[in-house]
Amino acid sequence: MSDDDRTQTLIKLKKVIIKPKSHNQKMFIDTINSNTITFGIGAAGTGKTFLAVSCAVNALEKGLVKKIVLVRPAIEAGEKLGFLPGDLAEKIDPYLQPLYDSLYECLGFDNVNKLQEKNVIEIAPLAYMRGRTLNDAFIILDEAQNTTISQMQMFLTRIGYGSTTVVTGDVSQIDLPKDSHSGLKDCLEFILDIKGIDAVEFGPRDVMRHKIVSSIVSEYEKRKKNKD
Repeated sequence: MSDDDRTQTLIKLKKVIIKPKSHNQKMFIDTINSNTITFGIGAAGTGKTFLAVSCAVNALEKGLVKKIVLVRPAIEAGEKLGFLPGDLAEKIDPYLQPLYDSLYECLGFDNVNKLQEKNVIEIAPLAYMRGRTLNDAFIILDEAQNTTISQMQMFLTRIGYGSTTVVTGDVSQIDLPKDSHSGLKDCLEFILDIKGIDAVEFGPRDVMRHKIVSSIVSEYEKRKKNKD
């Protein structure tokens, strides 16, 4: 991917300028900018969550939306909230930390805290979205592979007028109980037939962490294909 291609898709924030590092990252940004709902599917380290948050901050700074809503299902790698110490807020915080990390990089710690106090930025577990309609918002559902079918339906029907939504997930890393079906895998079987909804799939070459991480992802993908 040439420098010319990437510079056409710069995200110019007040604090930092974000430049895509691969063709799929550029395509992801372009797809978000031209659709109501965008799915970003791929392994950890491909930048999908960070880019989604960057696009959300960009939309907020440009006045295209009035608030940012970031949500995650509170299910991770076999841990259950009941076994974690503290009250509900303290139990949930570890699940939401990757979203905070991306926001801090885009806005800075103080700005994130101020915007949260004003309810301009809201970070919450998925269950908190039930019964709401979100207008003029940039909404991100992260780790969507860990939603159930009913949770995904609930989330997608929260979207209101003037809102943009990004759903990110890795269908190879589902932590749901064995008797539950992933809402992300389910909706991808039909949802892309709807106008205004599109998806970008990231591959091992898009992993921007240490080189060895990309190699690990590739080997796991080969192993999965051989088993299939």
